[in-house]
Amino acid sequence: MRRYFIHLSYHGANYCGWQIQPDAPSVQAELERCLGLKLGQPVGVTGCGRTDTGVHARNYYAHFDVEHPIKNPEELAFRLNAFLPNDIAVHRIWEVSPEAHARFDALSRTYHYYITQQKNPFHLHDAYYLYGEFDLALMQQAADLLFNFTDFTSFSKLHTQVKTNDCKIMEARWLRETDSRGDSLIVFRIKADRFLRNMVRAIVGTLLEVGKGKMSLEEFRQVIERKDRCSAGESVPAHALFLEEVTYPPQTTMLP
Repeated sequence: MRRYFIHLSYHGANYCGWQIQPDAPSVQAELERCLGLKLGQPVGVTGCGRTDTGVHARNYYAHFDVEHPIKNPEELAFRLNAFLPNDIAVHRIWEVSPEAHARFDALSRTYHYYITQQKNPFHLHDAYYLYGEFDLALMQQAADLLFNFTDFTSFSKLHTQVKTNDCKIMEARWLRETDSRGDSLIVFRIKADRFLRNMVRAIVGTLLEVGKGKMSLEEFRQVIERKDRCSAGESVPAHALFLEEVTYPPQTTMLP
């Protein structure tokens, strides 16, 4: 068997997320369907992680196995793009070591959450419109507290099938950005070795409670310590969340 990595992007509005779900469209199902048709055999695709319903990915990685080598991966990528829906794009396909794993070899994932404080039709599907003022500096102080913990049960969707709710957060910061049109955006950037289901959206929602003066820094700390989802704030909408980066050790993405 030969193993290949695939680098893709997708707009998540029309999907239940990456992973195949019964009676709901998913990115994984679309990719497996198109790969199977183009390669003339059933193809299972393993992704670098799950994304929630409606969440987007600028950079997503997956791997798949085939019995015989693909003669021209670049041509396969082109043919897939002609066949896939417009909201999924394949950037590159390349052969890797049979032991390389898109999920287990990933060192980190980085998400961005985008907020606009002005109603803007051009950010209708990629930023959360939030009217009113909030204290960004105080929200950063609260975000800094995340580094003191590893168990983020309070920010996880309930009844998920994971062995642990521990995550190592490597970066958590609020930024102000200006897009190509000159529009101002507030961005929450968070990087960790892994994320729980709904984790980023729950963290952002709770940080916004701090920024609006509805929760103190000490109360934010207590939310994490309680390990109780009901004590955290509401999850912000999914359409403003993007998986931005996934990093791997060099040996994962190269042939030996």
